[in-house]
Amino acid sequence: MSKETYSELDNLMYPKLRAWAQRRHPNKSGYWVSKKYWHTVGNDNWVFATPNKGKKLITLIKHVETPIIRHIKVSGIASPYNGDLIYWSSRMGAHPEVPKRVATLLKKHKGKCVHCGLYFREEDLLEVDHITPLSKGGKDEYKNLQVLHKHCHDTKTTEDGSVGGMRLDKHQITEEPCEAKVSCTVLKT
Repeated sequence: MSKETYSELDNLMYPKLRAWAQRRHPNKSGYWVSKKYWHTVGNDNWVFATPNKGKKLITLIKHVETPIIRHIKVSGIASPYNGDLIYWSSRMGAHPEVPKRVATLLKKHKGKCVHCGLYFREEDLLEVDHITPLSKGGKDEYKNLQVLHKHCHDTKTTEDGSVGGMRLDKHQITEEPCEAKVSCTVLKT
Protein backbone atom coordinates (compact mmCIF):
# COMPACT_ATOMS: atom_id res chain seq x y z
CA MET A 1 0.00 0.00 0.00
CA SER A 2 2.69 2.52 1.01
CA LYS A 3 4.95 1.66 -1.95
CA GLU A 4 2.06 2.20 -4.38
CA THR A 5 1.29 5.56 -2.77
CA TYR A 6 4.94 6.61 -2.96
CA SER A 7 5.10 5.52 -6.59
CA GLU A 8 1.99 7.58 -7.37
CA LEU A 9 3.61 10.60 -5.70
CA ASP A 10 6.66 10.16 -7.95
CA ASN A 11 4.33 10.02 -10.96
CA LEU A 12 2.68 13.28 -9.83
CA MET A 13 6.06 14.93 -9.25
CA TYR A 14 7.42 14.33 -12.76
CA PRO A 15 5.05 16.73 -14.63
CA LYS A 16 5.66 19.43 -12.01
CA LEU A 17 9.44 19.13 -12.45
CA ARG A 18 9.04 19.06 -16.24
CA ALA A 19 6.91 22.23 -16.18
CA TRP A 20 9.42 23.96 -13.91
CA ALA A 21 12.33 23.05 -16.22
CA GLN A 22 10.43 24.24 -19.35
CA ARG A 23 9.51 27.50 -17.64
CA ARG A 24 13.13 28.03 -16.60
CA HIS A 25 14.36 27.51 -20.18
CA PRO A 26 11.54 28.75 -22.45
CA ASN A 27 13.71 28.97 -25.59
CA LYS A 28 15.12 25.43 -25.33
CA SER A 29 13.63 22.21 -26.71
CA GLY A 30 12.15 19.47 -24.55
CA TYR A 31 15.02 17.18 -25.57
CA TRP A 32 17.59 19.75 -24.36
CA VAL A 33 15.74 20.22 -21.03
CA SER A 34 15.56 16.44 -20.52
CA LYS A 35 19.29 16.06 -21.16
CA LYS A 36 20.09 18.90 -18.75
CA TYR A 37 17.98 17.77 -15.77
CA TRP A 38 17.29 14.02 -16.12
CA HIS A 39 20.24 11.65 -15.88
CA THR A 40 20.98 7.95 -15.59
CA VAL A 41 22.11 6.89 -12.12
CA GLY A 42 22.69 3.18 -11.68
CA ASN A 43 19.77 1.32 -13.26
CA ASP A 44 17.42 4.30 -13.13
CA ASN A 45 17.32 6.33 -16.37
CA TRP A 46 15.09 9.18 -15.19
CA VAL A 47 16.74 10.76 -12.15
CA PHE A 48 16.23 14.49 -11.66
CA ALA A 49 19.73 15.81 -10.91
CA THR A 50 22.06 18.73 -11.42
CA PRO A 51 25.86 18.70 -11.29
CA ASN A 52 27.54 20.73 -8.58
CA LYS A 53 30.86 22.56 -8.97
CA GLY A 54 32.85 19.31 -8.66
CA LYS A 55 30.77 17.75 -11.49
CA LYS A 56 29.17 15.36 -9.02
CA LEU A 57 25.42 14.91 -9.49
CA ILE A 58 23.08 16.12 -6.78
CA THR A 59 19.96 14.00 -7.14
CA LEU A 60 16.38 14.50 -6.02
CA ILE A 61 15.41 11.55 -3.85
CA LYS A 62 12.36 9.68 -5.07
CA HIS A 63 9.45 9.00 -2.76
CA VAL A 64 9.72 5.26 -3.49
CA GLU A 65 13.17 5.24 -1.86
CA THR A 66 11.63 6.16 1.50
CA PRO A 67 12.02 3.19 3.87
CA ILE A 68 8.75 1.84 5.18
CA ILE A 69 8.70 1.44 8.94
CA ARG A 70 5.84 -0.57 10.39
CA HIS A 71 4.63 0.75 13.71
CA ILE A 72 3.57 -1.65 16.44
CA LYS A 73 0.31 -0.95 18.20
CA VAL A 74 0.44 -0.17 21.89
CA SER A 75 -0.58 -3.34 23.68
CA GLY A 76 -3.77 -3.53 25.70
CA ILE A 77 -4.18 -0.90 28.37
CA ALA A 78 -0.53 0.17 28.35
CA SER A 79 0.12 3.78 29.23
CA PRO A 80 3.35 5.69 29.86
CA TYR A 81 1.84 6.64 33.21
CA ASN A 82 1.07 3.13 34.53
CA GLY A 83 4.67 2.52 35.63
CA ASP A 84 5.52 -0.28 33.18
CA LEU A 85 9.08 0.92 32.64
CA ILE A 86 10.26 -2.24 30.87
CA TYR A 87 7.52 -2.09 28.21
CA TRP A 88 8.02 1.59 27.39
CA SER A 89 11.82 1.40 27.48
CA SER A 90 11.89 -1.56 25.10
CA ARG A 91 9.29 0.08 22.86
CA MET A 92 10.72 3.59 22.65
CA GLY A 93 14.32 3.22 23.80
CA ALA A 94 13.75 5.93 26.37
CA HIS A 95 11.86 6.51 29.60
CA PRO A 96 12.44 9.29 32.10
CA GLU A 97 12.73 6.86 35.03
CA VAL A 98 15.09 4.39 33.32
CA PRO A 99 18.78 5.12 32.67
CA LYS A 100 19.40 5.91 28.99
CA ARG A 101 21.89 3.08 28.65
CA VAL A 102 19.39 0.48 29.93
CA ALA A 103 16.52 1.85 27.84
CA THR A 104 18.64 1.84 24.67
CA LEU A 105 19.73 -1.74 25.28
CA LEU A 106 16.17 -2.85 26.07
CA LYS A 107 15.03 -1.44 22.74
CA LYS A 108 17.97 -3.00 20.90
CA HIS A 109 17.17 -6.46 22.30
CA LYS A 110 13.37 -5.98 22.01
CA GLY A 111 12.76 -6.39 25.74
CA LYS A 112 14.31 -9.87 25.94
CA CYS A 113 17.17 -11.22 28.01
CA VAL A 114 19.92 -12.25 25.61
CA HIS A 115 21.07 -15.09 27.88
CA CYS A 116 17.78 -16.94 28.53
CA GLY A 117 15.59 -15.45 25.77
CA LEU A 118 12.70 -14.60 28.11
CA TYR A 119 10.96 -11.22 28.14
CA PHE A 120 11.75 -8.93 31.02
CA ARG A 121 8.93 -8.31 33.50
CA GLU A 122 8.42 -5.27 35.68
CA GLU A 123 9.56 -7.04 38.86
CA ASP A 124 12.77 -8.46 37.31
CA LEU A 125 16.16 -7.17 38.42
CA LEU A 126 18.22 -6.08 35.41
CA GLU A 127 21.98 -5.87 34.97
CA VAL A 128 24.00 -4.27 32.16
CA ASP A 129 26.62 -6.80 31.07
CA HIS A 130 29.72 -6.55 28.91
CA ILE A 131 29.57 -9.26 26.23
CA THR A 132 33.36 -9.41 26.22
CA PRO A 133 34.35 -8.61 29.81
CA LEU A 134 36.48 -5.54 30.43
CA SER A 135 39.00 -7.80 32.17
CA LYS A 136 39.42 -9.72 28.91
CA GLY A 137 39.86 -6.69 26.65
CA GLY A 138 36.22 -5.72 26.04
CA LYS A 139 35.30 -2.07 25.61
CA ASP A 140 32.64 -0.05 27.39
CA GLU A 141 30.56 0.74 24.29
CA TYR A 142 27.02 -0.12 23.17
CA LYS A 143 28.06 -2.86 20.73
CA ASN A 144 29.68 -4.70 23.66
CA LEU A 145 26.75 -4.29 26.08
CA GLN A 146 23.60 -6.27 26.77
CA VAL A 147 20.88 -6.31 29.43
CA LEU A 148 20.40 -9.53 31.39
CA HIS A 149 18.32 -10.74 34.30
CA LYS A 150 20.39 -10.52 37.49
CA HIS A 151 20.53 -14.31 37.85
CA CYS A 152 21.44 -14.70 34.13
CA HIS A 153 24.20 -12.13 34.60
CA ASP A 154 25.58 -14.13 37.55
CA THR A 155 25.53 -17.31 35.46
CA LYS A 156 27.13 -15.62 32.44
CA THR A 157 29.95 -14.02 34.43
CA THR A 158 30.67 -17.39 36.05
CA GLU A 159 30.74 -19.10 32.64
CA ASP A 160 33.04 -16.56 30.98
CA GLY A 161 35.38 -16.52 33.99
CA SER A 162 35.39 -12.76 34.36
CA VAL A 163 34.73 -12.98 38.10
CA GLY A 164 36.89 -15.40 40.03
CA GLY A 165 35.46 -14.65 43.43
CA MET A 166 35.87 -11.72 45.78
CA ARG A 167 39.19 -9.92 45.57
CA LEU A 168 40.45 -7.82 48.42
CA ASP A 169 42.65 -4.80 47.96
CA LYS A 170 45.85 -4.54 50.02
CA HIS A 171 44.44 -1.74 52.13
CA GLN A 172 41.36 -3.71 53.18
CA ILE A 173 41.56 -5.35 56.59
CA THR A 174 40.35 -8.92 56.97
CA GLU A 175 39.25 -10.18 60.37
CA GLU A 176 40.41 -13.56 61.51
CA PRO A 177 37.90 -15.64 63.48
CA CYS A 178 38.44 -15.51 67.22
CA GLU A 179 39.56 -18.86 68.62
CA ALA A 180 37.78 -18.16 71.89
CA LYS A 181 34.43 -17.75 70.10
CA VAL A 182 34.94 -21.01 68.23
CA SER A 183 35.79 -22.92 71.39
CA CYS A 184 32.86 -21.36 73.23
CA THR A 185 30.40 -22.51 70.60
CA VAL A 186 31.90 -25.97 70.69
CA LEU A 187 31.58 -26.14 74.50
CA LYS A 188 27.91 -25.09 74.45
CA THR A 189 26.88 -27.90 72.12
